[in-house]
Amino acid sequence: MFRRVFLALLLAFSLPAGTVTGQEAALKRVLFIGNSYLYYNDSLHNHVERMAIERHKGSPTSSFEFRSATIGNASLRHHNIDWLLTPGQIGVEDPFQAVVMQGASFEALTPETRQMFLDTAVSYANKVRQIGATPMLYMTHAYVPPHRLADKNMINLVSETYIEAGLAAKAKVIPVGLAYARSYQKRPSFSLHADFDHTHPNLRGTYLGACVVYLSLYDDDLDGLAYDYYGRLPKDEARYLQQIARETVDAFPARKL
Repeated sequence: MFRRVFLALLLAFSLPAGTVTGQEAALKRVLFIGNSYLYYNDSLHNHVERMAIERHKGSPTSSFEFRSATIGNASLRHHNIDWLLTPGQIGVEDPFQAVVMQGASFEALTPETRQMFLDTAVSYANKVRQIGATPMLYMTHAYVPPHRLADKNMINLVSETYIEAGLAAKAKVIPVGLAYARSYQKRPSFSLHADFDHTHPNLRGTYLGACVVYLSLYDDDLDGLAYDYYGRLPKDEARYLQQIARETVDAFPARKL
């Protein structure tokens, strides 16, 4: 997609496997940690959970326990990871099986914040593994014009930061930011951002992110997925976003590990 991104992605082949392959149908306790990028539009974790429930019809709905811990405008380090991972603290009695961690959108933009994110990702991923869960990193998307910090190189900085963090933390990277970039390349006028600030996701963006997360969590596909947020997202848009998610995950080298 981008030369710098491609070169960085090649490094991902050295990342030890961190998927839940072999546990797909049993993956029912997932924790999401992040900020407003996750909680906009009825919270991304709700959309992923609804997709999982639909795709795993043999499992009782009540057995899925997806939780989201978010702080507005927060960096990853602002979260009390030890408290969140303690069984029972946020209403889930058994340990989480996977933990999806999202940093602040600006953390890739300066050497200082980038290093802080890398250090936190390594530390938190180790803590996640200590409870027997799989650590995963949710790659954020770039800003778009007319946001004052919008820059065509931002997705390169973000993707390289998350890939580096994934390698260092031995954590699987969920390439949501690259899915946004892929969609904008194909359909420049098909907005995935809120029109009032050009940084937060609109419903399309949240749905796309949920599709990428679902595919990264489960060894599954989205063929025939009916979920469209109860009719709030047009069927043709939902199918298009599902396809973008599939293409992005398939093209991301870490998927092959």
